[in-house]
Order: sequence, then structure tokens, then C-alpha cells
Amino acid sequence: MCELCYVDEAIKSKIIARNAEFHKVASSPFGEDDEAGMLNLIDAESRTAILRRTDPTKVYDLSVDHFIGMPGWTGAGDQPYQIWMTHTPQGEVVGDSMKKGKEANALVAYSGDGISMYTHCGTHIDTFNHFGYNGAIFNNFTAHDHLGSRAWRKCGAEKQPPIFARGILLDVAGMHGVPTLEPSHAIGEKDIVDCLKHQKTQLRSGDVVLIRTGQMNLWPDAKFVMNTPGLNREGAEFLAKAGAITIGADNLTLEQTPTPDPINFFPVHTYLLAEAGVPIIEIMQLDELAADKVWEFAFFGACIKLRGATGAPMRPVAMPLVDSPVI
Repeated sequence: MCELCYVDEAIKSKIIARNAEFHKVASSPFGEDDEAGMLNLIDAESRTAILRRTDPTKVYDLSVDHFIGMPGWTGAGDQPYQIWMTHTPQGEVVGDSMKKGKEANALVAYSGDGISMYTHCGTHIDTFNHFGYNGAIFNNFTAHDHLGSRAWRKCGAEKQPPIFARGILLDVAGMHGVPTLEPSHAIGEKDIVDCLKHQKTQLRSGDVVLIRTGQMNLWPDAKFVMNTPGLNREGAEFLAKAGAITIGADNLTLEQTPTPDPINFFPVHTYLLAEAGVPIIEIMQLDELAADKVWEFAFFGACIKLRGATGAPMRPVAMPLVDSPVI
């Protein structure tokens, strides 16, 4: 571990990645019923500590809009984002769906809509039932025993607690002096350590770690989804063993695509979710944080509680810290 990484000795035994076995799902040190993994490190003391340091005068919105035609994961045939009106003011005058009469519908301009989308659309969190090994997911829950006809009974989005924690940004694209990293650029340990040194940023156990590849410069062009630069397994192991509780990025998949791994087509997903107990956040807007050189911040985020879902939309935000430089 580099000199810019601080691991609290009191929680070292709780860092799941330190006892990970290659291509095997982890047993949680937080108990056989645990479904939150490294997010268990968030407690009253840690929340109080970060809230006391938060500067409320500036809020960075780290999410993207949802809209028809937006880029997203379609590699496995999942549906794109769709929205349609279910009620319109003039439509209600004509259709009178609630049987209120023309005069009432003309007065009350009623609009409503519905959406359909893959749960991994837009800015979202990946939950532990998204990827595993050999029919099992984090903490040894199995498809045989815990997967129903409609959804998993374990590790769904509703089990992800709201995240209040210190966050750090690793602007890898900025460190390399490019607007966007080259396609399929692999972010490993060297890039991470070099970026920490370049920014004079310390990585601490209990952190949310966000990685900027510059891919948002391609958003919302279709090129956003192609051959993404991103984290490789080596980089993921470095961060997880340092005690990161969540890892996110501004790209489609967090990890480098396509992977050079001949058999595991998502080695970072399987490692972080199944072996290390670290949830993933994808398709984040990190450019404003990078432009202001806010490398350390208070991170707040919560996903929609979709019971049993493998992922869920979220709207994370970052706020500067009172003892951190803000440009």
C-alpha cells in the first residue's frame, strides 16, 4: 500500500477484500445475514464526522438525466429508456379517465407518465446480486435458494443503505493531460498511485472512490458505450484492499472494456461485488468536480429501493469540505 493510503487498524479485519479468494464468493465478516458488505463501515460516528466537515454552500450533482435515446447498456439485449404520457390535459378533456366531466378536466390540467428501462440505466448502483460466481453471490447466497420467479430475495437494491461518507476523486484523465483516456485504457495500481501523488490526495479506509476517465466528453454520443477506458482487476484490488466502500466512475461499466480476460467478461464487477463486497456506481457526471479540483468531498447518495433488483437509479451529490481547498 502506498504512503498516500491510510488503513484504519481498527477496521482492517473488516475489509472484505483482504480475505478474498480468486473467483470465489466472499463470506461477510459482518455476519451470515449481511447484504450490505463494505457499506457496513458507515455508522453514526462516521456520518457525524463527515457532516461536521461539509460546506453546504456548493452542491455538485453527479448524476445524468434520463431521456429517450440516451446511451446505456444494450450488449445483452436489455431495453433502452422509454417514457410516455399516460395522461395529458387535453386528453383528459376528451377521454375523461376519472369520470369527472369536461368542465372539471378543463379546469384541472392533469399530466401523468410512465417509464420503462433496464435497472442499470443512467447513473445507478450495482448491487451484490448483479454478478457472482457459479450460481452464488456475495455472502454465499445462491440462485438455488434465494432467487424467485421475479427477483432475488437477497442483496437487492432495497438493502443498500444511504451513503454518507468521505469521497475522493481520482481524475486519471486529467493526470494524463487528456480530455478523455484512450479507448480500453486500463486503470491499474500505477495510475491510481500516480494520481494520488499528482493530486496530493490521501486514500483512506471507508472512502467512496470516484474515477474520472473523461468519458462524459463523449456523452450522449453512441461512442460513449464503445471500448471504455476503466478500472482493471489490479486497480480494483488496490482500492478494495485499501478499504474503499464504494467505487464509481464516469463511464458505462466502471471497468475497462473489452477485458483481456479470456473467460471472465466482467472481471472487475465479479471481483468487487462477489469477492470484495464493494458496490459499484456507474455513469456519473464528474467533470464539474474535476474542473474545480475538488479531490476530497462529502459524498451523499441513495438509490431507489427496488426490492430484489440488481441495480437501481440514484442521484448522488458531492459537497466540498470546509478544510479542503475549493477553487
